[in-house]
Amino acid sequence: MEKNNQSQEAQPWKNVLKVFEDKEPKHYESVDGKLIEVGETDGVELRKFRERVEPWLTALFQNEHLNLLVGSGLTSATCYLAAKSTGATMAQAQFSNHKYLKKLDEAIQASAKLAGREEPNIEDQIRTANRLIDGLAILETDGDDYGYTTLKNDLDTILSNLIASVLETEKLIDTSPKPLKGEESAAKYVMSFLLSFASRTASRDRLHIFTTNYDRLIEWAADMTGIRLMDRFVGTLSPIFRSSRLELDMHYNPPGIRGEPRYLEGLARFTKLHGSLDWSYQKRHVRRVALPFGADSFEPYLKSAGNCLIYPNPAKDRETSEFPYVELFRDLAAALCRPNTVLVCYGYGFGDEHINRVIEDMLSIPSTHLVIISYDDAGSRISGFYERVGRSDQISLLIGRHFADLCNLVDHFLPKPAIDLTTQKVQEIISARGWDKKQPLTEEQTIQE
Repeated sequence: MEKNNQSQEAQPWKNVLKVFEDKEPKHYESVDGKLIEVGETDGVELRKFRERVEPWLTALFQNEHLNLLVGSGLTSATCYLAAKSTGATMAQAQFSNHKYLKKLDEAIQASAKLAGREEPNIEDQIRTANRLIDGLAILETDGDDYGYTTLKNDLDTILSNLIASVLETEKLIDTSPKPLKGEESAAKYVMSFLLSFASRTASRDRLHIFTTNYDRLIEWAADMTGIRLMDRFVGTLSPIFRSSRLELDMHYNPPGIRGEPRYLEGLARFTKLHGSLDWSYQKRHVRRVALPFGADSFEPYLKSAGNCLIYPNPAKDRETSEFPYVELFRDLAAALCRPNTVLVCYGYGFGDEHINRVIEDMLSIPSTHLVIISYDDAGSRISGFYERVGRSDQISLLIGRHFADLCNLVDHFLPKPAIDLTTQKVQEIISARGWDKKQPLTEEQTIQE
């Protein structure tokens, strides 16, 4: 009970760093472009932190199992770089005047508090409204009007607006103007971000990317980068979601070698935990439709917003409220809860308890490690999670805009976005020849020579 009270009283973190052998998070204040550790007087330039952060992340990224959990922060950061806009938000929508509107609002507030949020978001509204709609559908079998139709129409409108706003965000990213001379494009930064994780030697287990986002930013960036994404969909014209976990992979035959296929590089497994804009429930199957990135409207491709499988919209029946989401979360648990696993969270605000529980279970295995990279600590959810779990030696932190800004992260802290065996070999050659042990000549020695 005492630990719960501590997590509730945790204050939002601003600029926090904890890597390598740090026992506790180090808090910093930003002054004139430099970071000053609380209690110290000397400031440190951002690039100086690279010597501590980059080697640590490079070592973690080459662990036996590497997983990346991406939240809405990546889409917001990319959209801001591209169009100076944060894009679609999870802000609340408005319901029409309804017989049970007050009760609905109370239930939405309660749902948000259970998730650790002070204010509800649109997911809380959709999830709670769906529960009420199910109940009203039962009551209206008697012929009385309980407001089922009004609430159902409201929910369809909210879903349509949400899908339209996400598509507009994709469009902003895809059609952003060409950057000025000396500037890097948003696409290049998100591509370098993904490559830093995907650049693993093929003998290692594949990177597994998880995301709670409905948009297709990761797929868009992976296509441009050349990263092959493997998910549960099978087919060409209208891919179907399959429950089988066959651990399929890709190999190739090197020239001159027969019978010794090698793993193909640049491949990652991909799971969208909350569904996607282009997932639709049709004829007892979850299908992926050919909805273009940043399309003007979803209507030519989806019959209605209700057919779009985005959590927590259960579409038309009970089956889809459990399928495919239950299969996706099984993949999450199977990937995280095993020894020698590293999970990197970027732009995820720890507002989904069903995901947080899996992460807590992962940390119960001593050889696992969690890296949290976040622009802020909204609602003290990250600091509260850190205090509640109590596994400080297994958690690394990069909190605040100085560390988690997408440009700073790519330019200073993430590993080189390539399989850098050449640099390693060069360093071994230098060490073997003893050149790294030679001391610089003194002034007297220089004069004698």
